[in-house]
Amino acid sequence: MGLGTFKNGVHPYDGKELAKDQPITAYLPKGDMVYPLSQHIGAPANPIVAVGDTVLAGQKIAEAGGFVSAPIYSSVSGKVKAIEPRRVAVGDMVNSIIIENDGDFMSVDYTPVDDVSALSKEEIIDKIKEAGVVGMGGAGFPTHVKLSPKEPNKIEYVIANCAECEPYLTSDYRRMMEEPEKLVEGMKIILQLFDKAKGIFGIEDNKPDCIEKLTRLCASEPRLTVMPLKTKYPQGGERQLIYATTGRAINSTMLPADAGCIVDNVDTIVSIYKAVKLGQPLTHRVFTVTGDAVNNPMNFDICIGTNYAELLEAAGGFKQEPEKIISGGPMMGFAMFGLDVPTTKTSSSLLAFIKDPVAEQEITPCINCGRCVEACPELLVPSRLAQFADNNGEEAFQKWHGMECIECGSCSYTCPAKRQLAQSIRAMKKTILANRRKK
Repeated sequence: MGLGTFKNGVHPYDGKELAKDQPITAYLPKGDMVYPLSQHIGAPANPIVAVGDTVLAGQKIAEAGGFVSAPIYSSVSGKVKAIEPRRVAVGDMVNSIIIENDGDFMSVDYTPVDDVSALSKEEIIDKIKEAGVVGMGGAGFPTHVKLSPKEPNKIEYVIANCAECEPYLTSDYRRMMEEPEKLVEGMKIILQLFDKAKGIFGIEDNKPDCIEKLTRLCASEPRLTVMPLKTKYPQGGERQLIYATTGRAINSTMLPADAGCIVDNVDTIVSIYKAVKLGQPLTHRVFTVTGDAVNNPMNFDICIGTNYAELLEAAGGFKQEPEKIISGGPMMGFAMFGLDVPTTKTSSSLLAFIKDPVAEQEITPCINCGRCVEACPELLVPSRLAQFADNNGEEAFQKWHGMECIECGSCSYTCPAKRQLAQSIRAMKKTILANRRKK
């Protein structure tokens, strides 16, 4: 059987050799912890602690602000120092709870479940909701909402996004190598919610060791399948992954559930296992510090809320001052101007590069070569969309299906004129969405 894949895409240098063989190392933070109240799509969480309160690790410090929201838990013990706006990785100022870490890491007691199979669907959803689990590989959509589609009987596939197609990132790879059992058990918990569904682990074929481990674990599980995927960016994009594993297509007006699918990434599924089986809220995640400017690229098990600068120091600091620092992957991540920001539920990595080749590139006029069209996984015409965006042509932009762009950056990567196509398209999409909200 051939490898699952999608149309178009690109093949950037993956850089994974820097950190892929570094085992997950537990890191205990030393400084103050910062917990932004908006770590997910939807309404911000509401603080339920006050300045001066003493908290334990695993204690809820903010409750969900609505149905599409998620509670937040402290990952350390200490005292609430302030509740005030703090800068986050994308540059925004977000109201946050600041906790003075006492270094003792005293924790609340968790109550594990002996027999998960005895839980009702409602009990499983409630445990996931109460634990504050959100999508940890993208925008942070609250997981209890995703797992509560209007017609659950129409869900036929639960897809684990094991692709990790972004260059340099290795946190999902290490999780699959070191704790594949938790990933499989998490998938089985999700399948308890959908009686007719099968579970698919979609893994790029540049991870044969992960494919072998998960295939062995799923051998006696008739509802579980491991599907090798062609190594290509953006194989881990939600639409691309659904198409590669099931042959079904969705667009910007649809949810995966409309195609009978649910998609969650590796760390999210492991967090579901911890929430339901172990009774643990979401307080930790795997985080990669890598890049050619980093002395000792590492994969850390971090307490959410830890400062980026502290994690860089734990990885040996910089070899030399980098020209480029990125939160997330180089294709869809955010360039950072400083490291005095906290990690959140959706923080996957810190990348640091000695050189910034993008800044050195000279942007020249479009030569109408069509390479961006050949790269676009949504079969769009990025050069034309960027032209509409740069000239405020909202109507033409929408007519040419600009809202279908998934902002993967494949067009910018492949453009010989070095035009920042994805940046222009992303800005226009934000403008259009803002104007729609006004109406």
